[in-house]
Amino acid sequence: MALAVAELAAGPAAVAVVSDGISTSDRPDEASLAAAEAVLGALVGAVQAGADLEEACRDATQSAADAVQALAGESADQPSATLIAAVVTSDAVTTCWLGDSRAYWLAGSGARRLTRDDSLAEEMVAAGLLSEPEAMASAHAHVVTRWLGGDPAEATPHVLRFEPPGPGALLLCSDGLWNYRPGAEQLAALVLPGALTDPLAAADALVKVALDAGGMDNITAVLVPFPPARRAVPDDPDETALDT
Repeated sequence: MALAVAELAAGPAAVAVVSDGISTSDRPDEASLAAAEAVLGALVGAVQAGADLEEACRDATQSAADAVQALAGESADQPSATLIAAVVTSDAVTTCWLGDSRAYWLAGSGARRLTRDDSLAEEMVAAGLLSEPEAMASAHAHVVTRWLGGDPAEATPHVLRFEPPGPGALLLCSDGLWNYRPGAEQLAALVLPGALTDPLAAADALVKVALDAGGMDNITAVLVPFPPARRAVPDDPDETALDT
């Protein structure tokens, strides 16, 4: 994961990234690190430059694809990773993704999943071949159909702009978390209201839930309260920090 703050005239903006290496590829840990670093740098630069955020997401994803591709060398199984990234400003969440890492909007009411998985399971549900519980229990549950790595032409991400109706928290996570708690309302019940004021502790709690349930895959969770705001650091009222 990667996380940064960009300063804007309207207030701070948070940039968050989760990338999950695909275990069947070569060097998946390096692929996810290269992707997270590339996307973070590109999006922070775009936010500071006042660029169109949806277009910036596409450009950042291409930068990540190029970074992962650069690791390939002569490997038969090219390094690959999923991607979910978001820019959280005072009025909206702009997110982009490839693969099955997810973004959720968590709130007291109206919690929802913002992303749609690039996976065989999701395709079978959409086609009416399986119910969602059946798909998640099948051998196809975590077989992704799009990712970073391999053909650069396949690196065009999904992009979504979401305007939250009120306070809440954005969750970005790998399938190692949502495999155990896939429902937005389930996740909201686990972390709210704490995620609004202490997102790190709430993220730790989510990881613990997944570990206690079996922890059979990489578990990554990033929580960003909305709207992003600065708070006084208790030890020094003159210092501030962004809640993320």
